[in-house]
Amino acid sequence: MYTFKGGTHINEYKLTKDYALKDIEAPDRVAISMSQHIGAPCTPSVEAGETVLVGQVIGTVDEGALGCPVHASVSGKVIGTEVICGSSGNRETCVVIENDFRGEIHPDVSPAVDKITKMTKDEIVSVVRAAGITGMGGASFPAYAKINSAAGNVDRVIVNCAECEPFITADHRLLIEHPEKVIGGLKTIMISLGVKQAFIAVEDNKKDAARLLRDKVADSDMITVCLMKTKYPQGDERQLIYALTGTELPMGMLPMDAGCVIFNAGTCAAIYDAFATGMPVVKRIVTVTGDCVSHPGNYVVPIGMKVSDVVEKCGGLVKEPFKAVFGGPMMGKAEFSLDTPVKKGTSAILLLSKSFENKPVPDPECIRCGKCVSNCPMKLMPAYIAQYSRLGNMEKAKKFGAMSCVECGTCSYNCPAKIEIVQYIRSAKNNIKAEERRVAALRAEKKDS
Repeated sequence: MYTFKGGTHINEYKLTKDYALKDIEAPDRVAISMSQHIGAPCTPSVEAGETVLVGQVIGTVDEGALGCPVHASVSGKVIGTEVICGSSGNRETCVVIENDFRGEIHPDVSPAVDKITKMTKDEIVSVVRAAGITGMGGASFPAYAKINSAAGNVDRVIVNCAECEPFITADHRLLIEHPEKVIGGLKTIMISLGVKQAFIAVEDNKKDAARLLRDKVADSDMITVCLMKTKYPQGDERQLIYALTGTELPMGMLPMDAGCVIFNAGTCAAIYDAFATGMPVVKRIVTVTGDCVSHPGNYVVPIGMKVSDVVEKCGGLVKEPFKAVFGGPMMGKAEFSLDTPVKKGTSAILLLSKSFENKPVPDPECIRCGKCVSNCPMKLMPAYIAQYSRLGNMEKAKKFGAMSCVECGTCSYNCPAKIEIVQYIRSAKNNIKAEERRVAALRAEKKDS
């Protein structure tokens, strides 16, 4: 099996891996965020009182800006906009739509007329951008921009099906129930880039999915299904590339520097849908789980549906949640409120009680055990970076490789002293970036004067 150096095996909690996908009916209202991707947020293109249809564009970005449109996930009347506090603390504008439950589809939603094999790269990119497809694994980088930057620079495509975070099984169910979508989207990407080699990377705790995928690509000599050792963070792009190709990517290098480009399984399926049906990203698969959920499972959820509405459709709560997390427990983000809406990058909603609380230790001290070093997939010395961060010495933190940290959290997970190492490193990175911006601004000001 393919693997990488470092990392750790975490309690998987894949409790919903055998739960088939279920569609959740859209609620009375949805609040669709205009900040669905890395890059500039969208500007609402509809006004209060306007009637919209499923798949209609309701938010756009300026020409040339990094970003892609946002679409209505229900048909109905636009109530207006509201501002919410996102998981990062930023204020986000949402377009609120009152559902008329008719589910009328906008006339612009239609399958691609031309065969993909006859389309140019630019034509394929145009369809992907218009469909509002972003990285569905959580990073939310616009897919069209990734294709554009990879064109002419890569000779291999990797589909990330590792799903190494605990609890999440959304991609697993997608691979089991709709493997043709993942493979079809992958082939579309390969055609757009003109590459003839692809890897589908699946961790070995999903052998059923790997067997199914191998059967589906048995007639292709260009696509290889690779079984990865189950280990966190196997899904990190640097670890995937090292496991599959043996190439190490230091900080500052991108996957294309190793001749690779990586797409999530859900992203590939969304690309397939964009061409096969014309439907943009208006729904996504979400694993709803945790010990507070009455009926955990894998659900197809409309974009903009609030967590509280999703939980209600899942039978409600059986106990008061201590924490609500979008994504996995290692790299996911805790939400301020259950009124937070589902986004394109929401792979999971975890509702966890206090039994999952990582109780802090007062004034924890490093015992120099070295576990953070031996488990770090980036070969850093996390304890030293955290120590310098605590002391406010950002120069030393940077020298010890703070900016190379991928924030996977294996250091904190394995720390017997229960030091929140990754939080200190994250703080150091933010401070280093802020100082770099300050210096750049001073240089620009000096140059202008």
